[in-house]
Formats: sequence, structure tokens, C-alpha cells
Amino acid sequence: MWVILGLIAVVITFINLYMYAAGKDYKFAMAMALSLTALTICAAFSNLNRWVKVEDWSALSELPGMARAFWFLTIVSILLNLAPIFLERKRKKL
Repeated sequence: MWVILGLIAVVITFINLYMYAAGKDYKFAMAMALSLTALTICAAFSNLNRWVKVEDWSALSELPGMARAFWFLTIVSILLNLAPIFLERKRKKL
């Protein structure tokens, strides 16, 4: 489930950036992308919880790599989705 939510979050992030570039209201897409990023993390945590319950220790050994990937992708998602706000503020100052 987390893979599906993550892919949808990526697609909506690009929709957010496209809407900003086209001069349309992008804030709903931004909120959706950030919400889906949060849901992706929650779904991944639920998956981890399932692994612990069934004592799948080999699956848990993948956790350090997944944790780094989730941190990186979450930070990238936040920065990409907030970029239009920063660009808009910069344009208004000029």
C-alpha cells in the first residue's frame, strides 16, 4: 500500500509544480501531495508493525535502508511541494 500511496504522491507533486508553472491555483495539489506523503509513511510503519507481529526478522533487516530512503524522499517531497510558495514570495519581492 505504501508504494501506491508514494507513487500517487509523486504524481501529484509534479501536478503541483505544473499548476504553479501554468499560473493556476496549486495549493490544493500541494496539500494533497504532502498528505499523501504522510500517509505513505504511516502505511510503511503499518507494514513494519506487521513484520514485527509475524517475527519476520529477515524483512526487518531491510529497515535501515528503507528508513534512509523514507527520510530522503520525505524531505524531497516537502521541498518540492513548498518550492512554489517560496518562488511566489521571491517574485513578489522583486
